[in-house]
Amino acid sequence: MSKVVLITGGAGGIGEAIALELARNGYDIVINYLTSEEKALRLKEQICSEFQVRCLVLKADISSEAECDAMVSEIENRMGSVDVLVNNAAVDFPNLFHLKTAEEFRRTLDVNVVGAYLLSRRVYPHMKENGWGRIINISSTNGMNTYYPMCFDYDVSKAALNQLTHDLAVQFAPDVHVNAIAPGFIGTAKELEGYDEEFLRMETEKILLGRYGDPKEVAYLVKFLISSEADYINNTIIRIDGGQLGSL
Repeated sequence: MSKVVLITGGAGGIGEAIALELARNGYDIVINYLTSEEKALRLKEQICSEFQVRCLVLKADISSEAECDAMVSEIENRMGSVDVLVNNAAVDFPNLFHLKTAEEFRRTLDVNVVGAYLLSRRVYPHMKENGWGRIINISSTNGMNTYYPMCFDYDVSKAALNQLTHDLAVQFAPDVHVNAIAPGFIGTAKELEGYDEEFLRMETEKILLGRYGDPKEVAYLVKFLISSEADYINNTIIRIDGGQLGSL
């Protein structure tokens, strides 16, 4: 039976690219979403029409322990235990520093960090029982050495996610591997529509390869990290940023 992959925030952007690439390679896919139901269902239709895999779409707010538990229980009932967890869901509320609110800060941490913790904790027992599991946290170079006061809460959350990666890797070893991927500037529709041409030019000039990344390139790295070829990789944060100067 194919391995089951749960991708949070899987309806668009990097999550969508991961879902398509892993489905193409024979993994059964669970797409988690919170607000993007139409996109999630459309992606499921594409996966089912193009690939011979199972695909499930589930709505859940991953910051809620009860909703995380209910989602994973439904996966276990319908598809078997989760073999691979991709903690991809994230929120960001960019704004001027003095206009930031505590509510936004807490929401950012709840989704980007607490949600990853809750789901990792929930899927771990079956991974341990099966003697195999992979958890991939989608972090960001924002949590390393890039500094944008307009999104400091997001930056803090990704730095915390990196540390969570290390702690979970130690806790879950040796059978369950926990790694993080830290993308730099990735050209998702959300990113490209959210900034003007001047900002995009300035950001591209910081990248040694002279371009922003494709979501598929992040998906390729996820595919590698959950394959047998990466069995000796654990407790690692891998940048995928084209040589972004601010994150070196």
